[in-house]
Amino acid sequence: MIDIKYGEKINIDTDFETAIRKAKKLFLEGSVFVYPTDTIYGFGANPFNEEAVKRIDEIKRRPHGKMYIMLINSIEVLTKYIEIKSEKHLDFLLSIWPNPVSVVLPLNSKTSEILKEDTAAFRIPNHRFCQRLTGELEMPLISTSVNRSSNPPMVEPNLIIDEFASEVSTIFYTDKKCFYEASTLIDLSDSVPVLLREGKIKFNDLMDKFEKC
Repeated sequence: MIDIKYGEKINIDTDFETAIRKAKKLFLEGSVFVYPTDTIYGFGANPFNEEAVKRIDEIKRRPHGKMYIMLINSIEVLTKYIEIKSEKHLDFLLSIWPNPVSVVLPLNSKTSEILKEDTAAFRIPNHRFCQRLTGELEMPLISTSVNRSSNPPMVEPNLIIDEFASEVSTIFYTDKKCFYEASTLIDLSDSVPVLLREGKIKFNDLMDKFEKC
């Protein structure tokens, strides 16, 4: 059994390499941690580790079974897990990432069998820590808002530490201001993008890019 030390805090601005090594270790061990992204702070874990996913559900106090957004660092990694329906879709993804835009895509048969889902949401984030960590992992990383179910996302490190330090292995934080806005979420599991949630990136701008692809 893994001896997990809860409540460790690491500043990614001053201890970047230490933070990357630690986060990678926690991911591989099946632990849950908090980290900053290009949008808001997120709970992180291995999406293919069922116990880690259940632990996030418990911390957020929400029913088990809902899929979380997953961060990746490249289209090459993405194609290991999804079915690309057309070159237009691929060109569109290349045109919008890295950015705070999460896209629901159809999973390939192998991934679908493991996750017991037909689709999942992915994003290449515009954030140095996230890009480096997902590059080291070469796997998707869960990203879901740091909050209890039905409560607004928490974006202040001190408040996150007070609320969740006893429930996660490590809190990675930054002194830099977060954007305080969730990613725009679109569904591209069919032929045309469908807006599910609008964030900083406007859907009309995304559709302009889609039409040009």
